[in-house]
Amino acid sequence: MFDKTCFHFELSERKLLLRFIDLSFVLIGLHYLGITFEFDYFTIREDKWIWSLLLAIYLLFFGSVFEIYDLKKSSNFFEIFKAIVVTVSITLLVYILTPYFSPILPESRLEIVYFYLTIISSMLIGRIIYINFINSPIFTKNILLIADGDFFHEIEKNLFQADSNYRIKYFINTNNTGVNYSNKQISAAELKKIGQHQINEIVVTRSSKFSSSKLYSDLLYLFNRGKVVKEYSEVYEELSGRVYVSLKDKDLYKQFPFSEHNVKPLYKLIHRLFDVFVSLVGLFFLLLIIPLLVLINLLANKGPLFYSQERVGKKGRVFNILKLRSMVIDAEKNGAVWAGKNDSRITKFGKFLRKTRLDEFPQFLNILKGEMSVIGPRPERPVFVDKLAQEIPFYPTRHIIKPGLTGWAQVNTSYGASVEESLLKLQYDLYYIKHRNLFLDLNIAVKTFSTILFFRGQ
Repeated sequence: MFDKTCFHFELSERKLLLRFIDLSFVLIGLHYLGITFEFDYFTIREDKWIWSLLLAIYLLFFGSVFEIYDLKKSSNFFEIFKAIVVTVSITLLVYILTPYFSPILPESRLEIVYFYLTIISSMLIGRIIYINFINSPIFTKNILLIADGDFFHEIEKNLFQADSNYRIKYFINTNNTGVNYSNKQISAAELKKIGQHQINEIVVTRSSKFSSSKLYSDLLYLFNRGKVVKEYSEVYEELSGRVYVSLKDKDLYKQFPFSEHNVKPLYKLIHRLFDVFVSLVGLFFLLLIIPLLVLINLLANKGPLFYSQERVGKKGRVFNILKLRSMVIDAEKNGAVWAGKNDSRITKFGKFLRKTRLDEFPQFLNILKGEMSVIGPRPERPVFVDKLAQEIPFYPTRHIIKPGLTGWAQVNTSYGASVEESLLKLQYDLYYIKHRNLFLDLNIAVKTFSTILFFRGQ
């Protein structure tokens, strides 16, 4: 009999599976369109393999930009329907505008409509299958958690928020208080029996105290027989894209890799070349629209277009950041205050600048000077850094790399207008510092497009 607890797709596997389903159904749909009807615009042929490759690249890129591979959105058919229509529309437009690689436009423009509708319907059929089968309860990952009972509810909440398919089925309390924190709680003596058959994974917290040598030996027994055993902070990072820290943590220094020497020189070179290239393109675009911005600023913002402000950079060095002014003049006449959502100091034109991220474009000069990078933790003001460092002892860790124009925290969360929100952004920043590589940078770049397109700028 099939044991449903044995099968589970990891988050990364589900994202790959979604992409595979989309491309497979689209190519199959187009293939049958070609052999069923007299359809000449797009046919899958050995000598025209570039057509399929180009279409696949465009679909995957614009699908990522318009978030059709966001797992939470993918569970909602109506949300994903809207995203797929937009993705396919933009994909088709760009595909047609690359005639050297894509097919020559047919005499009957109706074939373009068939092409468009076939891609949409194929992707929707694939998503219906995903929602009803792939994303069903049989793919839930059941875990056995070994932890101090005082942290059980916090851990359960964190795991569910990160991935609703990741479920604590059993719990062993290691603080020996005799208190039942959940109806999922079992005794340590049951670990060996339950661990062999009814769970996918065992998660152990770093703070777990193995008061019984039998508990440890049973855990080792299961590990030696192939049962997956992971530490909670590792699981949390995989699911949430954040390093697990709290205001109570004091020992992050023992586990976090400070050194930059583990970053490959080739990565540093490519990262810098990318910074220079993007900065030159960004400054060229800024020069093109400066006359229009000056005119609108004179009418709507009334005051200087640019302003500079001190920020903390790599190794704690202070530098002056350059931005387009988005607030009223003398916005901080009563002292430095965090910018919040719906901040009354932000002008109407300033809101547009922030939503579109145009206010950040002058910082490409900072990037060319080497004070910043395109991707990295956002630079914060010295007054706020001093305050946050007092509340969060490991806050200065984010200064071991250059600050960025955009970053992992910026594409995953919004305002950091309090200590708690700054801690959340710090978790993302530490994750980026710990795991940064070209693929993560590419992911951030694509998500930044989404942030701008959906006007999620701060």
